[in-house]
Amino acid sequence: MANAPAVRVEGLAKVLRTIKSIEPDLVAELKAANREIADSVTTTARTLAPKVSGRLASSVRPGATARTGIVRAGSRSVPWAGPIHFGWARRNIEPDPFLYDALDERRQEVEDKYLAAILSIADRID
Repeated sequence: MANAPAVRVEGLAKVLRTIKSIEPDLVAELKAANREIADSVTTTARTLAPKVSGRLASSVRPGATARTGIVRAGSRSVPWAGPIHFGWARRNIEPDPFLYDALDERRQEVEDKYLAAILSIADRID
């Protein structure tokens, strides 16, 4: 399986520890920024998800912590999300990496928003 596309920030743990020690409320601001970013990728992923019944697209949802924004698809009632996204060779299901494609379409926006959030927090700490 190919590596999942991601936006990685080196030294993030140290940045979060520093922010938390100086101004704990800013961690919540970073979580909100991650949620906003995940929301924008979620919107795109829902439009790219294959639509037979629409349940797969409806199962796409955002999540966030101070460290990361994440987009998930599937649930107990939509267990086919993984096989659709990653494929299933034994069942002749070709991969349709709509979540990765959504991130690829929004990559520059994700990077820009994240940088803006970090810089905003850094300015308020100074």
